[in-house]
Amino acid sequence: MPTTDRATARRRNLDALLRRSPLQPVFRARAARRLAVLGYHGIDDPAAFRAQMERLARTARPVGLEEVARAAEHRRPLPARSVLVTFDDGDRTVLTEALPVLARLGIPAAVYVITDLIDSDHPYWWTEAAHLVAHGARAEPLRGLGPTAAVRRLKSLTDPERRRALAELRATAARPAPRQRQLSSTELRTLADAGLAIGSHTASHPCLDRCTDADLDAQLVGAHDRLTGLTGRPPTSFAYPNGNYDPRADRVLRTLGYRTGFLFDHRHADLAPAHRLRISRLRVNSHTGRDRFDTILSGLHPAVHRLRGGS
Repeated sequence: MPTTDRATARRRNLDALLRRSPLQPVFRARAARRLAVLGYHGIDDPAAFRAQMERLARTARPVGLEEVARAAEHRRPLPARSVLVTFDDGDRTVLTEALPVLARLGIPAAVYVITDLIDSDHPYWWTEAAHLVAHGARAEPLRGLGPTAAVRRLKSLTDPERRRALAELRATAARPAPRQRQLSSTELRTLADAGLAIGSHTASHPCLDRCTDADLDAQLVGAHDRLTGLTGRPPTSFAYPNGNYDPRADRVLRTLGYRTGFLFDHRHADLAPAHRLRISRLRVNSHTGRDRFDTILSGLHPAVHRLRGGS
């Protein structure tokens, strides 16, 4: 059996073991008194995503972004088993795959958009970097690293260093990364008209804690103004790229009138979040299996993840 297949089998066995653990009912009972904010990206397994949403409709209490904002602002707890569904990056599959499922089941959701990508066919910078490294491109800060490690290193650099390294990769690539169709302005408005909350995910998705003051301001204000122009209303919710919280961003967001901000720390949140611009989210994918999905919702998987050294 190939190494990747063995690793996948081990993960599935561990997920099954955790779901049948005597700790699972204990964690599930505790999670009923916490808010589960699910942080998705694109939808690469529509059937599995549909099953996940159907499970939420049966067993949880899906809430909208406005309900979460009011609970945080007024310190009034949401109902037990509340779940908020969110999507980062504004992938087109939110429109083509997620929206029909959410509409059929009546599940609210929020979409956090990278505004520089709207009306373009540019790939995500991390997808582009991984492709270029895999195809022989070089950059000095990434010497000797494979695609996954290279992206991790890029996220750790200051943002000017990251941009210079990306320029080196593009200049040394044998061929550019494939193009990727992104949301158009019209499609973004379709999502908004369908009732999905549209939030900001910055202009180009840098890690804000690696940005200069000027770049951070430009990322937040530029994305805010673009979304206001496209949707006709200013966004009031923000998701930190890579989950990297930065107090400078907090101050700018408050000035711009943001009501909620979301991390990506794989934790449950309070039913009345104490820090409305630092609300925890759980990491989940459309292809997350049922066993892991159940233990993510209960909080058992996040607890084991932290014990094993996950951030």
